[in-house]
This record gives sequence, structure tokens and C-alpha cells, in this order.
Amino acid sequence: MHAPDRPPPDAHPARLILTLSLAATVGLGIGRFAYALVLPDMREDLGWSYSAAGFMNTINAVGYLAGALVASRLIQRVGWAAAIRGGTLACVAALATCALTGNFVALSLARLVLGLGAAAGFVAGGALAAGIAQSRPERANFLLSLFYAGPGIGILASGLIAPFTLQYFGPGSWWMVWWALTLLSAAMTIPLFLIRIESRARFSEGSHAAFAILPVLIYLAGYFLFGAGYIAYMTFMIAYVRDGGGGAAAQAAFWSLIGLSAFVTPWVWRGVLALDRGGLATAIILGTNALGAALPMLGHSPAWLAVSAIVFGVAFFAVVGSTTAFVRFNYPPEVWPTAIAAMTISFGVGQTLGPIVVGAITDALGSLSYALNVSAALLALGAVAALCQRKVGPAKQTVP
Repeated sequence: MHAPDRPPPDAHPARLILTLSLAATVGLGIGRFAYALVLPDMREDLGWSYSAAGFMNTINAVGYLAGALVASRLIQRVGWAAAIRGGTLACVAALATCALTGNFVALSLARLVLGLGAAAGFVAGGALAAGIAQSRPERANFLLSLFYAGPGIGILASGLIAPFTLQYFGPGSWWMVWWALTLLSAAMTIPLFLIRIESRARFSEGSHAAFAILPVLIYLAGYFLFGAGYIAYMTFMIAYVRDGGGGAAAQAAFWSLIGLSAFVTPWVWRGVLALDRGGLATAIILGTNALGAALPMLGHSPAWLAVSAIVFGVAFFAVVGSTTAFVRFNYPPEVWPTAIAAMTISFGVGQTLGPIVVGAITDALGSLSYALNVSAALLALGAVAALCQRKVGPAKQTVP
């Protein structure tokens, strides 16, 4: 699949990319991550174990993985705009389903659809954003970071809504949170229909042959470990804060700090993302991410947890951006969609295994502290793996 066309000269690249990022805001920032905010109330009200609670994010990750696997073919069949808009609408419908039932099977299916829709919007939106950013080479890394700040908007918004809704309506009101988030997501979907996001991109089978897995296997392994490690933190940290006595204000503050971190990410990592040295940029950012995940082991005070949220959040949103920068530096434009999909698949496998495995460990050992230990260790290993990645030689392009 060839890279999407560059935007017309009069188009504002930052505005276009920020609009595209709303797909990631709904599918990931709200659809995936807001689950952590309602998990404690759902677990108590519905009688779930930590393994069952973790399974809800595992099945979401399965959907995301499946969506990433078919994303290129989906875009080829229905077009860029339909993939982004349709995927986001599917997420909104699935969020509404979460508000309508407490049935485990129905909720699992809703989480599965959320993953499918999020992957369609993320892969298509990420490829388009990369093309738009490339049209302004001097600002490319900064512009691309704007797309990956999208989930932070969803995290911030849900962090300001969910804890106080649960506090006001009391135990068992998790379904009301899902309704509030559904309405918010529906409103955020509207701008995607108000701009032209279609492209005259062309598809060919030859472009798929230009991406080889073996030269970047160690990098894919690092991204797999990131997927497995970050999701444990993002799934269970609110429960950890709650178990430590943190009320609605503490939970909202902690989650909002993670979301707010997304807005400074483009500036904090601008220089690092410009490093065209294999996996070095990803290793630096992943190492910072591991540090943020490890900080709660050293203390449970509000100030210490706030530092953890900031350090984790600033790095978390930049890791995905660093992988896209790696793709841009090492592959020709027509390979970007396939390469981004490969990265997303590796990431998806990791986050599929992470929640249920960490949930099982927590059930067996009886403490959420172990979840954080595992999370930090996986992220640190991912940083080491990324550090071992060297630059990939010029891809041999086949002529369609």
C-alpha cells in the first residue's frame, strides 16, 4: 500500500493531525484506558476476580490485534475515511453496550469490538498522520507527536468524569460512567466527519514485500514487552490507588496527570525523536517509562504517586511515536502502513497477554504490588531490547 497523499498546500497540518487523533482519543484514551477507572467498582459489583477483570483488557487487546492484522486490507477495501470513521463509530456503539449490561459475555464482546474499531482508526490515522507530517520535514517529529497525544485527551477527560460520577452515585454506578463516556465519545467523533480525510493512496501487493521482519526482530520484541508491561500499569493502578485509601479526588488527579503528560510529550521528546540511530530513541523513552512504573514500589504517598503518573505518562505517549519515527527513518513511504501495522501487531500480542497474566499473578499472590513489579520489569527489558536495534539498510523496493 502506497503512502497517503500529502495534504493540499493550504491545509493546516497540525489541525488535520489533531482531528485525526480523535480516533485514537475515542478508541484508546476512552475505549481502552477508561476501563481502569471503573474496574474496581465493576469488580466488586459483578463479583469478578482480578483474572476476570484483567481478561476484559485482554479481550480488548485481542480485538486490537485482529484489527491491526487486517487494517491494510480494510483500508484498501473501504478507503481511509471509512476505516477511521467506521472504526470510531464502532467504538462508540461498543461503549454504549458496556453501559447497557453487566453480562460477562456481552461485555467481553463489547470490549472485543472496541479493540477492532480502535485498531482500524489508529493504523489508518497513524499512516495518514505520518504522510501529513512528512509534508513538513522541518516539523515532522513534532507534528507526528500530536497524533499520539490523542489518547491523552481521552485519559484526561475520563479521569475528570469517572471518579466523581462513581462518588456521587455510589457503589454499582459503573454503568452510568459508561453512558457519560459514550456521550463524550459521540461528541468527539463529529469532527472526523467535518473534514476531508480521504486520500488518493494507491495499493499494490509489491509494497508488502518491502518490509522484512528479521532485521527488526529485536525491536519488535522490545515493542512486545512494552505492550505487555504498560497495560499492567494502566489496568490496575487506579485499583492500587484506591486500595491505598485514595478517594475520587486522588484517583482523578492521578489519572488526569497521566493524560496531561501527553500535552508536553511533543516538546519533551522532540530532540530524542529526531535521533536516527536505530532503536536508541525508543530505548531512552522506554527506560523512562520503566522508571515511572517502578516509582510506586518506593512509596504510596500522594506526592510519590503523582511523580509516578507524570514520569510514566510523559514517556508512555512518546513510545508509540518513537516507533513511527523509526519506521519513517528506515523505510520508504510506501512501506509505512505495512510497517506500522507490523509494529502494532507486536504491541498487540504483548498487551493481549499482559492483563490476564498479571491479574492471575495478583490473584495468586494477593497484592497489586506484584502487578507493578512485573510491569516495570517488562518495560525495562523492552528498553534493553530496543537499545540493541541498529539502523535498517535501504529497503529494496519492488516495482509494481
